[in-house]
Amino acid sequence: MNKVNADSVIYVFARIFSTLLSPLLMPTYGIFLALWATVLCYIPQGTRLVVLLVVFGITCIMPMVAIAVLHNLKIIEDKRLVKREERWLPYIATVLCYICSAIYLHHIHTPQWVVVFMVGGAAACVVSTVVTLWWKISAHMAGIGGLLAFALHSYIDGYNVIDMKLVICLLVLLAGCLGSSRIFMRRHTFMQVVAGFVNGLAVVYFTCRLFS
Repeated sequence: MNKVNADSVIYVFARIFSTLLSPLLMPTYGIFLALWATVLCYIPQGTRLVVLLVVFGITCIMPMVAIAVLHNLKIIEDKRLVKREERWLPYIATVLCYICSAIYLHHIHTPQWVVVFMVGGAAACVVSTVVTLWWKISAHMAGIGGLLAFALHSYIDGYNVIDMKLVICLLVLLAGCLGSSRIFMRRHTFMQVVAGFVNGLAVVYFTCRLFS
């Protein structure tokens, strides 16, 4: 296989990682983890599925709709938000969706340690919004960093009913693959990837520790 073909294959895998590990999917993955891998797994499955779908709708579908509307209004040129200058408005919309999701979870009496995961995600997104006014920090890495922080918090406080160490190791591995993908696709530099990961990991972890 020549270098061009090898690069094409790597690029395809990089795109797959970037899509499956989109920051818009991280809240859904986090709630899935909470509802199927912790003490909350004893809640009836139908109820868990409804909660998961509602969170998916609020934190993934609604931001995607907002981005599509902004694109149709010519406010942003690319739905992938490649340009740093076009990111702040979709990020603000995402923050509002995170807050709405936290309110929903609180309204249905979800334990506080799950609600603060959404609050921490909103806080990390606020940090990304502010930083992106000057510098292109990685939202993808902030997302997976936040998910890792939530898994660590669940493990440390003993909420898990499965071996969370395996989940944590998997998330670390996926974070490495995702960061490498973003760099390979030339969407971010190494420092932008690292900064995004530290943002998500630190902000979500300390939010969970302080408020749950």
